[in-house]
Amino acid sequence: MPPVEKLVYLVWDRPSRDGAELAQRFLEDVAPRLLELGARGLEMHLDDGDAQVASMVPIPDDELPLRAVVSVWVDAHDDREPYERIVNETGVRRAGYLVTESMYREYGGNEHAPARDWPDGRRSPGIVTMTVFDKPAGVDDDTFYGHWYGHQSPMSEWMQPRCRYVRNAVVRSLTPGAPRYRAIVAEGWPTVEHLTNLQTFFGSETGEDLGERIRIMLDSTKLLFDPATMRNYTMSEYILKS
Repeated sequence: MPPVEKLVYLVWDRPSRDGAELAQRFLEDVAPRLLELGARGLEMHLDDGDAQVASMVPIPDDELPLRAVVSVWVDAHDDREPYERIVNETGVRRAGYLVTESMYREYGGNEHAPARDWPDGRRSPGIVTMTVFDKPAGVDDDTFYGHWYGHQSPMSEWMQPRCRYVRNAVVRSLTPGAPRYRAIVAEGWPTVEHLTNLQTFFGSETGEDLGERIRIMLDSTKLLFDPATMRNYTMSEYILKS
């Protein structure tokens, strides 16, 4: 693939919208139209019927949930308007960002999952957590990225049974009124149990060191994000054009 830019669009929608209906809209209507425009790559993370797993960090009751994340690769973000026009037909509220992607861990890159062997368009196995956040107040970029890339990423890779880890560092927002986020992170997990079982989630084989592992994680995350901005969602992953 020649040099391209990655755009990420967050779509908030009513919690009452049926997950199967939402998936059908994005996969059968939105995705083909985005690909017809010439997108170099396309991924979607959807809050569909297979992603109904409670997040460890519940969102406030007065806030719409994030129901879809659309990632599209284009030659230049200057030409994004036709893509945004299509995405803007969905959901209640949307926000777009230009990001720099780093694939810290791809499927098959560790012992937690084999290399990808399913075709474009098929739902990826397991479950994905999508996390968005801003950096802590008063922290400069060198400190923020130094901690995220230099400590949080390798520490969490050592600790957790994660099979894919995609870091999207926000360069700038692309749509008016977009929330101030510095990071949009997609983490793939082999099964739902890897999220719902704390001992499994924190990689504690016997449970004896579970409390200490949680402490290590909290010690790091308090330096990573502003807790008022951090949101975490469970989603299904669809790689539609790799």
